Amino acid sequence: MPKVDIETVEATNRTSYPSPYSDDVQGRLYQRIGAASGLTELGVSRVTLQPGAWSSQRHWHEGIDEFLVMIEGEAVLIENDGETMLRPGDCAAWPKDVPNAHHLVNRSDRPCTFIAVDNRRGEGDCHYPDIDLHYDAATGRMVNKSEL
Repeated sequence: MPKVDIETVEATNRTSYPSPYSDDVQGRLYQRIGAASGLTELGVSRVTLQPGAWSSQRHWHEGIDEFLVMIEGEAVLIENDGETMLRPGDCAAWPKDVPNAHHLVNRSDRPCTFIAVDNRRGEGDCHYPDIDLHYDAATGRMVNKSEL
């Protein structure tokens, strides 16, 4: 198995969130390790959140399983039922089609880094219960919920 040279994988802060929803993820930097390694059915990203940054807007997926491993620092996992601190070695999982909206927020004074994994085979929509956005898989674009 070839070793992935993580330093050669592009780090980006691209987002499909329109303003003002994009503001919360400005301190997020991610590397799509899976895609850069040629994986087509498994998404793997290394994500770093600066202090105050969010991993995403709170969301849940149809058709996509998600798994996370915290590797450095700490962040607060916010889900439907409350908040949980994640520290190095902690893991979290979100089965597809379960409406447990989630995201991480770095409330500490130093960066945190985690690995995010998903199955990349999902074709379903993504729901954002706290804001007026919805990812429509049929069209491949973010829409306002009022457009559905």
